[in-house]
Amino acid sequence: MIEAAMIWNEPNNKSHWDPELDPGWAIFAETARLAGRAIREANPNLPRVLGGISPIDPSFIVNMTERGLMEEIDVVAVHGFPLDWNLWKIDEWPAKIDEIRAVTDKPIWVSEVGISTFGAEEVQVWGLNRTAELLIGKAPRIHWYSLYDLPQAWGATTRHREAEGSSYYRHFYMGLLREDGSPKPAIEHFGKHAPEMGLCQWFHYEDHRLHDAVAWMKRLGVRHLRTGLSWADSFRPNALDWFDRQMEALADFDVTVTFCFTPEHRGVAPHHTSPPQVPEEFAEFCASMVRRYAPARAAVAA
Repeated sequence: MIEAAMIWNEPNNKSHWDPELDPGWAIFAETARLAGRAIREANPNLPRVLGGISPIDPSFIVNMTERGLMEEIDVVAVHGFPLDWNLWKIDEWPAKIDEIRAVTDKPIWVSEVGISTFGAEEVQVWGLNRTAELLIGKAPRIHWYSLYDLPQAWGATTRHREAEGSSYYRHFYMGLLREDGSPKPAIEHFGKHAPEMGLCQWFHYEDHRLHDAVAWMKRLGVRHLRTGLSWADSFRPNALDWFDRQMEALADFDVTVTFCFTPEHRGVAPHHTSPPQVPEEFAEFCASMVRRYAPARAAVAA
C-alpha cells in the first residue's frame, strides 16, 4: 500500500534542484505547494512529505515556511551520510534532528541514511548498528539507503560527478547487496533492525532487479519502503506499464513514493534538476499517480 507521497528529492542539493535557475527556491516552493494541494485533492488522507533535505539545514525549512509551502506539507524529511559526505559525526544524528525540530512542528522522517563500503565493508556493519542505536525511537520513519549497490554503468545522480574525487565513487557502494546481487556482511545486521528500519531503493526504468529486491526485502522483514516514480520517465514509451508493474510488485510494503525529476523538454533548462516551465504540470503528474496507486476510498454508507 502507499503510505505517503514525497514531493521531490533533496531540493536543497544542486544535484536534484538547480539553485542557479531558482535563486532562493521561490519556484520550488510554488511547485511543491501546488503538488501538495493536488495530492490532497486526490487523496485527503495521504500524508505529504517534503523531499528529504541534504544537507540538513534548518534555514531551508524556515525559507519554505515563509514561502507558504508548509501549509501543504504534513511531514518533513532529512537525509544524512556522516561517514561519507557530511561534515559532522555520526553521533550528532539526534542533534541534527533537533535542529529541524526547532523550526517546525511537523513530524521529521529520516528518508535516507546510509554508509558506503567504498573503504571497507566492516565500516558499513559498524555504522549500520550505530545508526540504529541513534535513530530508532528518535524518528518515526527511517529508510536505510540502500538495498543494492548502484551499477557502475548507470552513473550517479549528481551534478558534481568525478569532480568530487573519491566522494563520487562512494555513490556506487551504498548497498547491502553488491551490484551482482551477492550479500555484504551488513545485511545480516540489517535484518535485526527491521521492521523499525525501512529501506530506500530507487528502481530505474524497467529495472531488472525489481523482483529480486522484493524477495530480499521480504526475507529481511522490511515493512517500510521508499522509492520513486519519475515525472521524466512518464514520457518514455510504455511508462504506465512499467509503473503498474513496479507498484504491483511492491504492494505488500508500506511505500513512500517520491515524485521528482523534470522531463528535459518541460524544464526551464533541459535537465532533470530544472524547475518546470509550468509547475502545474508537475502537480498534475503527482495527482494522477495518487489517483492511480493510492485513490481515496469512498465513504461507506451507514
